[in-house]
Amino acid sequence: MKNGKVAGMLVGFVLVTGATFNLAKYAVHYFSAASAAGWRFGIAALVMFGLLMIQKKVKWETIRRHGITYTILGIVGIFGFNTFFFFGMNHTSPLNGALIMGTNPLVTTIMAHFILKIPITKKQTLGILFALLGVTLVLTRGSWEAIQTLSFSKGDFLILAGNVCWALYGVLGRKYLKTSSSLETTTYTMIIGAISLIILAFFSPSVNTETNVPLIAWGAILFMAIFTSVLGYLWWNQAMEMIGPANTAVFFNLVPVVTMLISVATGTPVTIVQVIGTVMVISGVLISSGFLNFGKVYKVITRSL
Repeated sequence: MKNGKVAGMLVGFVLVTGATFNLAKYAVHYFSAASAAGWRFGIAALVMFGLLMIQKKVKWETIRRHGITYTILGIVGIFGFNTFFFFGMNHTSPLNGALIMGTNPLVTTIMAHFILKIPITKKQTLGILFALLGVTLVLTRGSWEAIQTLSFSKGDFLILAGNVCWALYGVLGRKYLKTSSSLETTTYTMIIGAISLIILAFFSPSVNTETNVPLIAWGAILFMAIFTSVLGYLWWNQAMEMIGPANTAVFFNLVPVVTMLISVATGTPVTIVQVIGTVMVISGVLISSGFLNFGKVYKVITRSL
């Protein structure tokens, strides 16, 4: 029952997160990156605090004990991740963004090694190298000229920075918030992050005035606020509590698949190189996590030839 509940929450997280890359790309046509993030988390923070109040779980002792940690995680995991994410989506495609974030299990494994002192196995090292090769293939579209000139977009590097912030959010939370519930952690870090994003939005130029934004764009913001931010963060933090950061992060490898399916459904061309790169990223993550035995796969392939 426990494993089924965790798997259900994380599959839900994967579905809403996979859709978020396409929705964010659409939203930044009408909002500035800072404004989109501010609206998303401003709404989400209000909903989260309302849930906490309804359940009467506002404990001032918990806030005093973990206030500094909540602040750091809110700045890193909410403000940092989403600032890099929305600004990055201004300069890259939804698929590339999802594929870079698809390496999050690998980044989390590395962070957990240095911060939580969890050893990295040879299998994980192989998976990391395999997935990074896949990401390189996707970003360069198989172009040797792009590899030689390192002509990656600014957006790709911004998404990568957001990836690091997200990994730190999970690992640091696991290390320093063992006595804080997932609801408390999500609510207080989201409030800190939302305040920071709203302040940033005030000092950022607007793409359009909110009165001229179509309802579909507002719908995209609302979906990201309620489903990705509220439910997604709650599911993610609950899974972190139950099975730890490394096992939770494994599910992030499915996010690029969801984003690719949505991209194809909306008419965005996907090249064969990107498909191969996606398979390599996912395979690398599965190998590193122990869900895929590279040696057995190699034997099956060689026997069939």
